[in-house]
Amino acid sequence: MQLEQLRQLVVDTLVDMKARDIQVMDVRGKTAVTDYMVVASGTSDRHVKAIAETIAFRSKEAGEAPLGTEGVAEGEWALVDLNGVVVHVMLPKVRDFYNLERLWSAPAIVPKAAASPA
Repeated sequence: MQLEQLRQLVVDTLVDMKARDIQVMDVRGKTAVTDYMVVASGTSDRHVKAIAETIAFRSKEAGEAPLGTEGVAEGEWALVDLNGVVVHVMLPKVRDFYNLERLWSAPAIVPKAAASPA
């Protein structure tokens, strides 16, 4: 699966799962860890957990098994590492506190599905 297809699979899953405030950051040249960092919010710890589990499941179905997941059991901040795409799903208060978008200062990419009004 191409990197852009994987990124779109993640975005589509986030939209399907009703994640909020989806941001895709191109961090190539800023870190060797990943090419894209995706940040989104869930409405509750169960929602965060469900989103992360669904991303891991759908990516595995598409032939891109996650390298790992973190924080899924707790549900405040879940990370899914898909190698070229790292996904952070957080509760809004946790996201506001860590402010990864400012930390990485990467230009945001407006995802296709998230750009259209719901």
